[in-house]
Amino acid sequence: MMDTNLQKDDLRGTIKFIPPLYKQRYQFIKDLVIKYKPKKVADLGCADCTLLWMLKFCKCIEVLAGLDIRENVMKEKMHMLSPLPADYLQPSERSLTVTLHHGSVAHKDSCMLGFDMVTCIELIEHLEAAELEKFPEVVFGFMAPAMIVISTPNSEFNPLLPGVTLFRHSDHKFEWDQTQFQSWAIDAATRYDYTVEFTGLGTPPPGSEDVGFCTQIGVFVRKYPKSGETVNSEKHTEHAYKTVFKAVYPSLKDEKYLQNAVVNEVIFGADIIKRRLLGDFKSEGKAPSDGLEMELKFQPCKYFMRCSKNLSLAETEKLAAERSMEPFIDENTVYIPLAKIFSIPKVNQLCGTFEKLSKLIAGKVALSNDGSAVIVTIEYENEEQEN
Repeated sequence: MMDTNLQKDDLRGTIKFIPPLYKQRYQFIKDLVIKYKPKKVADLGCADCTLLWMLKFCKCIEVLAGLDIRENVMKEKMHMLSPLPADYLQPSERSLTVTLHHGSVAHKDSCMLGFDMVTCIELIEHLEAAELEKFPEVVFGFMAPAMIVISTPNSEFNPLLPGVTLFRHSDHKFEWDQTQFQSWAIDAATRYDYTVEFTGLGTPPPGSEDVGFCTQIGVFVRKYPKSGETVNSEKHTEHAYKTVFKAVYPSLKDEKYLQNAVVNEVIFGADIIKRRLLGDFKSEGKAPSDGLEMELKFQPCKYFMRCSKNLSLAETEKLAAERSMEPFIDENTVYIPLAKIFSIPKVNQLCGTFEKLSKLIAGKVALSNDGSAVIVTIEYENEEQEN
C-alpha cells in the first residue's frame, strides 16, 4: 500500500508528496525542537525565513538566528519575524531575540557561538567545492552546537522525478546518493566528536524502496560538552557577517513590561472586587450611608464591608490592616488590602513575592497612606438616583 504522504498520478507519471516536502522538512525540525527544547537555534541558509517564522512560536526558544548569502531573499519576508501588536499587549514570559545575518557558511563569526541547535536544510548542495571543504570546520568545529541537522537531496530518487535530468535545481553544485552523503557525514562526525543518525522524508513508491528517501537527513549530536566557546570567541572577534535584521520581543523578564502587566492585573482585579462588593451590597437593598457591616462571599474567601462616615483616615487604614484580607468601603472609597490583591492568581504568578508586588505598583496604583491597601473611588450615579 502506498505511503499516505505520496501520491502517484498514473496518467502523468508524476509523484506528489502531501504535504509538500519543504513543509515536511520544516515540520521535522519543529518536531525536534519540541522534543529536545533547545533555547538557541540557528538556521543556516534561511532563505525566506519561513522556518524561523515557524520556530518563533516554540516556547522553549529564546534566541533565533538566520544566515544566508542572499541578502535580498531574506529581506523580502523578514518582516514576518517582527513582533505583532498582540505581543506588546500580552508579553510572553520568555525572552525572544531574532537576528538575521548576511554572510557565508564558509566564514567564522563569533555571533554564531553558543547555539544548541543548527539547521542546514537543503543548503550544502548549493555550496561551491571550496565552501563545502570549509563547511565542517565552521559548523562542526567552530560553531559546535549540541545538535546539527543537515538535509540534502538524494540523487538516487531523481529518476522518479519527471523533468529532472542532472540536478533538481539549477543552482545545485552537486547532489549525492545515499552512500556519498553518509560517507561525508560520518567523516565529519568522527573528526569533530559527533554521533550521527540517518533518516529522511519522501517515501518512494512501492517497488522502488531501494532508492531511499527523496530527502536524506543526518542528525548529528555532539558527544561531549563544548568547553572552548570562550576561546573561540576571543580568537575570532572580527565580524564576518552583516546584521540585516534584529527584533527583541517584549517579555515579562523585562521589568517595564512586567510592571505594566502587574499594574493592569491589579487595576482589573481591584475593579472586580469593587463591583462585587457594591453589587452584593445593592442586592441587599442597602445604601453606603447605612453604616452597616455585612458579610460577603468573594471566590472561596469571606470579605466584609464597613461603611462609616465617622472613621478618620488613620482609623480606616488601621481597620484595613486589622482585617488583612477583607476589602471594605468607607464613604466613597473601597479599600482592598494588598494581601488580597497578592492572592489573585495572575498577580501572584507575575510577582512571586509580596515585596515585588509592592515595588512594582508603587506610584502606579492609588494606595492608602501606609501603602497597605489599594484604594478605589466609588462613582455613584447621582443623576439616575434623582430621576
